[in-house]
Amino acid sequence: MPSNVEIKAVVRDLCHLTERAKELSGSDGTVIRQQDTFFRIPVGRLKLRDFQDGRGQLIFYERPDREGPKLSNYSISPTDDPQGLVNVLTDALGQVGQVKKERRLYMVGQTRVHVDSVEGLGDFMELEVVMKEHQSTEEGVAIANQLMLDLGVKEEDLIEGAYMDLLLKNQQNGHAS
Repeated sequence: MPSNVEIKAVVRDLCHLTERAKELSGSDGTVIRQQDTFFRIPVGRLKLRDFQDGRGQLIFYERPDREGPKLSNYSISPTDDPQGLVNVLTDALGQVGQVKKERRLYMVGQTRVHVDSVEGLGDFMELEVVMKEHQSTEEGVAIANQLMLDLGVKEEDLIEGAYMDLLLKNQQNGHAS
C-alpha cells in the first residue's frame, strides 16, 4: 500500500505561505477544486473525491489523528462517475459529511504542498511527503519538518485529524450553543 508522511496546519499568513511555496516549487501551483464525501466505515477513512469535472477518486486511508508529521497508508481508484459512486456508497454505508475546498498544489521535490481554502473552515496548509519504496518513515518526517521550517509554518499551528473532523466539531459546537 502506498504511503506518505503528512502534516496539516492552520495558515496565519496566506500571502507569505503562498510566496514561499512558489519560490520553493519554482511554479505558480495548480488550482484544483474538490468536493470530498466521507463514508461511514469501521476502520480508517473512505472518501470519494469529486474534481467537479466528471472525474473523481475513491480513496481509503489510515493515519493517526495527532499533530505533527504522521504516516498515512492509502489506496486510490479513479472513477469517471463520481456522483454515481457517491450515490451507491451513500446507500450502502451512509455519509459522514462533505468537505468542499479549493486547493493550490505545489510540488517541492517528493512533497505535495497543498494550500487549501476550505468552505466553512478557512485556510490551511498540508504537506504530503510521498514516500519512496525503501524510504523510512523517519526520512519522511525529516523532510516534512524541514519543509515546515522553509515555509514558515509554526509548531503551534499544527492540527490533528481531517477537515471533516474539524467541520463536524464546529457543527457540534454550533448546535451546543
